[in-house]
Amino acid sequence: MAQVCDLCGRRPSSGNRVSHANNKTRRRWSPNLQSVRARIGNGVRRVRVCTRCIRSGRVTKVA
Repeated sequence: MAQVCDLCGRRPSSGNRVSHANNKTRRRWSPNLQSVRARIGNGVRRVRVCTRCIRSGRVTKVA
């Protein structure tokens, strides 16, 4: 399953892991995705959204 937010499209970013000896190897930061039941249009759907979208109110959660 892709590590992509269904609303904003955030995906993993990459960079370097830097050791104490200044060795550099590639690493990636994954977005904090949560599976949430949300109201989409007229119905309720389970979507994978990042916590930034949940916190900013772009998702209306359903209990």
